[in-house]
Amino acid sequence: MKILLLEDNKKLNEAITKRLNLKGYNVLSFLDGKDAYEMVTEGFSCFILDINVPNIDGIKILKKIREYYNSLPVIIISASVELDVIKQAYDFGCNDFLKKPFFIDELEIKIEKLCNIQNDKIYFDENSYFDFKSSLVSINDEESRLTKKEKLLLNLFLTKKNQLISYESIENYVWEGNFASLESIRSLIRRVRKILNKDYIQTVVDTGYIFKTD
Repeated sequence: MKILLLEDNKKLNEAITKRLNLKGYNVLSFLDGKDAYEMVTEGFSCFILDINVPNIDGIKILKKIREYYNSLPVIIISASVELDVIKQAYDFGCNDFLKKPFFIDELEIKIEKLCNIQNDKIYFDENSYFDFKSSLVSINDEESRLTKKEKLLLNLFLTKKNQLISYESIENYVWEGNFASLESIRSLIRRVRKILNKDYIQTVVDTGYIFKTD
């Protein structure tokens, strides 16, 4: 599972990254909010955000995440105990709030819990995506026999409609950070195309795909 970590305290950042990597997570860590902001859509499964960081704060990054992903887990970590700050984080869609200082073991527990919940929700959230179901062939019937990767790919396409989705983004999201050959990705695309009413998936040569709905 690929995790984005934003923490401007270098020692804490390194400690969290080291521990989570040892647990088998693929952690991409940032000290600066601007750098993290630009990477939000690159196929992460979970986000850990400090609020008070240089250039772009964690709340603004949280808002951007929720523009693209309705239910991917976001954990806010902060030394702030101000209720207004905590309320703002929850209002903008964080899933949990962890006050510094904390034990990294506690962070691990929260990640595991939230990602287990996410695995139950990741496929075709009716409130978010079924307004587009008319573009799919008998999606209610198809859903029961789609593979996990087919569901993940459709979820990615529906989340990023009319945007370029690179091979790397598909690999990171659908294969959850593990290696996928170009032929494996193309094979998956061919299978998903078969359940669409139209060829919404447009190929961008040597780059990726666009799920074109306009």
